[in-house]
Amino acid sequence: MSKIILTHEVTGLGTPGDVVEVKNGFARNYLIPKGFAVTWSRGGEKQVEQIKAARSARELATIEEAQHLKQSLENAVVKLTVKAGQGGRLFGSVKTSDIADAVQEAGIGSLDKRKIEIPNAIKATGNHEATVRLRDDLSATISLQVVAAK
Repeated sequence: MSKIILTHEVTGLGTPGDVVEVKNGFARNYLIPKGFAVTWSRGGEKQVEQIKAARSARELATIEEAQHLKQSLENAVVKLTVKAGQGGRLFGSVKTSDIADAVQEAGIGSLDKRKIEIPNAIKATGNHEATVRLRDDLSATISLQVVAAK
């Protein structure tokens, strides 16, 4: 087992600044090369404080703002226009950055693409859902309407 410090949020593992233990191969082959984590060391404790300070600065300032954004997201249907072939199959799939851009274009607010989770890959037109973590303790469900570009 390797002890690492997370620099980005990893679903099911933790948030930036958390010190966690994972299997050696997972840390060596995935988390560290992708930049999601750094190896833990005595000097790394200073990094933990810096990471947590940066994270708190990026979080939505107040719980009221987050709840307002959650209400706006859940009441709206976000329309995504994508290239599609016959039968509504997409050329590729909808990415989290596409969803973040569509939410911003709809005038609802700006979202961090790293905090958006798509439970099932969106590879066809129609109605779909995605979840966004607004804060550690608050998530919202986004209703998506995927339509083919003309």
